[in-house]
Amino acid sequence: MTGGGRARGIASLALGGLLTLGLAGANGTFAQRARSEFTGSCYCRAGGELRCASDRTEDQCERQCAEELCDDWFWLERRPCWNWGYGG
Repeated sequence: MTGGGRARGIASLALGGLLTLGLAGANGTFAQRARSEFTGSCYCRAGGELRCASDRTEDQCERQCAEELCDDWFWLERRPCWNWGYGG
């Protein structure tokens, strides 16, 4: 194998490795972006009272609950607020 052929072989291996790493990173970014676009219900427990806000992304829910100093909070993806079966 000549010097030029060896260099091309190394370059193609390097390019393949970079493409593999790029695709793996892109999949993680896509999954993260898709999750941040879903809206759902944001539940916040503060002062013994559980409140819910609809149509929030997980990031919006986390920010809102931090601002409201919630004791506990959780977010349910693609679900409306649930009224625990009382009042329609």
